[in-house]
Amino acid sequence: MRLLLAEDDAMVGAALRKGLQQEGHSVDWVRDGEAADLALRGTAYDLLVLDLGLPRRDGLQVLAELRRRDVPLPVIITTARDQLDDRVRGLDLGADDYLVKPFDLDELAARIRAVARRAAGLARPLLQHQGVSLDPATHEVRRDGKNLTLSAREFALLQALLERPQAVLSRAQLEERLYGWDEEVASNAVEVHIHHLRKKLGEGYIRTVRGLGYTLGQST
Repeated sequence: MRLLLAEDDAMVGAALRKGLQQEGHSVDWVRDGEAADLALRGTAYDLLVLDLGLPRRDGLQVLAELRRRDVPLPVIITTARDQLDDRVRGLDLGADDYLVKPFDLDELAARIRAVARRAAGLARPLLQHQGVSLDPATHEVRRDGKNLTLSAREFALLQALLERPQAVLSRAQLEERLYGWDEEVASNAVEVHIHHLRKKLGEGYIRTVRGLGYTLGQST
């Protein structure tokens, strides 16, 4: 998933970004509320991890503005504040979940998966389509019961397609899902990942819609 991390503590932010990237996410990191608001207006994210104690604009203000614009982006708030009122206010403003610092990265990763499932209307953790199953928690992919070995980019791309199996996703949409601001993207990067996935999944599993993008092949 493409995540926005809003965290002003340099050490915490660097650790969270690295850990979430190792989970297979593309992560953009901002350190104040103004930068978070600007990023949210200019980039399509799958989820926001939002610290409440941000400089320049409080995290609650960022959240309130996001919901004022009717943006349904899933939000997990993180805070060192142990006041119940702060957590209640964050949830009332439209946050989907919260964590009180310090917290374990594994718990944050699990909550991200759970919130993302709810936002997508998915009750089950497994994503399945025509003999392929993908488990976001364990990063296991199986085709007809056999384990497949995918790179982190291949996994993220396949997950994006499986989350919306009826949709056609453009190259630009997939690039946004796979790469953050500070990552260089080759002009044919998505095509290369698609090529490798087709070799592992079968040529007809991912279909090219000329001029539009890619979608999963449908059963006949």
